[in-house]
Amino acid sequence: MRVLRLPPIRVGLALMLLGSAAAAAESDTVERGEYLVRAGGCISCHTGAGGLKLAGGQALATPFGTFYSPNITPDPETGIGRWSDAQFLRALREGVRPDGANYFPVFPYPSFTGITDSDALAIKAYLFSLPAVHRQNRPHDVPFPFSWRFLQTGWKLLFFTPGPFRPAPERSAAYSRNAYLVTALAHCGECHTPRNFLGAVRSGERLAGTPDGPDGQLVPNITPDPVTGIGKWEREDVVELLRTGTTPESKVKGAMRETIQDGLKYLSDGDLEAIADYLLAQPPIVHQVAPKH
Repeated sequence: MRVLRLPPIRVGLALMLLGSAAAAAESDTVERGEYLVRAGGCISCHTGAGGLKLAGGQALATPFGTFYSPNITPDPETGIGRWSDAQFLRALREGVRPDGANYFPVFPYPSFTGITDSDALAIKAYLFSLPAVHRQNRPHDVPFPFSWRFLQTGWKLLFFTPGPFRPAPERSAAYSRNAYLVTALAHCGECHTPRNFLGAVRSGERLAGTPDGPDGQLVPNITPDPVTGIGKWEREDVVELLRTGTTPESKVKGAMRETIQDGLKYLSDGDLEAIADYLLAQPPIVHQVAPKH
């Protein structure tokens, strides 16, 4: 059998071309991962006040106590620098840490479970491209018995359905894409849906708003009910809100303002329109959100 031997110059050129292609592909993955991190609101949640980007420490007050976001920079000691792809996917898909303990559902894995493997690994590639920040995670300030992580196993059995997003067969491809963006990546329902006494979202009131949102903030009804929701808004009104924080009536404050400034305003016009189209296509729910007295 005759063996084909390429001249050394051609072999070197071929290796250079392969290396350049691999580097370009990696760069594209990291760039896509940054975009997905913006869509997922990771920066506003994982950056504490005055802290370094994604190094954790952001406080989130809930009826069950105050939780502090972890360091998700690639520091091997205090961040996620030693996580494998499988461990990263398990965290998002199942809400389980590398040591096997449950995450509290303040980490929105009930929504992130729908993220595709390719999108999740692009997010990981972006996070691992950032400078590592050595910053110890702050312990949660959560009283007994809510501080017991093993109790989350029962919570999951009652309220959590793992698995990637599955398009509804009766819906169009465009609608399914919009749904994936809103329900999995942007996880809008985690803040905009009322919760029961165990902290699980009320599926029958999805996106209908709550007076007891993050840090006790009032979170509005974003279903297309014309009186209590956004039913009188135009598509352009929703896009303007997501891009600038300006609504037809006012400007947003609090966590939503941070979510827009650190994330949503960077999304493409097409994706902002997709979010608007999805919200305006949902069943209207009559739910007047008012401050607690």
